[in-house]
Amino acid sequence: KKEKKEKKPKAPAAAPAAEDAPPVTKLDMRVGKILKAWKHEDSEKLWCEEIDIGEDKPRLIASGLRQFYADEADLTGRKVLVLANLKARNLGGFKSEGMVLCASNDAHDVVKFVEVPAEAEPGERVTFEGMEGPPATPAQVQKKKVLETVLPDLVTGDAGVCTYKGSPF
Repeated sequence: KKEKKEKKPKAPAAAPAAEDAPPVTKLDMRVGKILKAWKHEDSEKLWCEEIDIGEDKPRLIASGLRQFYADEADLTGRKVLVLANLKARNLGGFKSEGMVLCASNDAHDVVKFVEVPAEAEPGERVTFEGMEGPPATPAQVQKKKVLETVLPDLVTGDAGVCTYKGSPF
């Protein structure tokens, strides 16, 4: 007769992200600087950008902004806000490793970069007043539809300054 092996106690599960933290805290918004921009060779809508967000190497990001920014000079050297914890996606065959945050009017015929605080440096994480928490992993952002939850409450004024539910950066 075989003896039953005593079950080992399970290791405690990793602590879940604070569920009471506002969902915007789960997005990793980083200040970036566009080092280089070029027109996507197969898409009339996409810019391809090399953006410094304070990592070992620049991120490659594709943005559908060609109808709003006509020239590389409109992008190169500019500080932008990058969503850094999104899963990489192929856009027109170009692997995009994030998203540049922009604001648009209701008709979506005016689109502008979200203004970054002047003193902010590439790699700095941008948070909203009174709202802090660790960012989620790219898989969690996608699974929990964090971006879709947050976007309706991200608003910019005429100056391009972003607020979340009325709280500024």
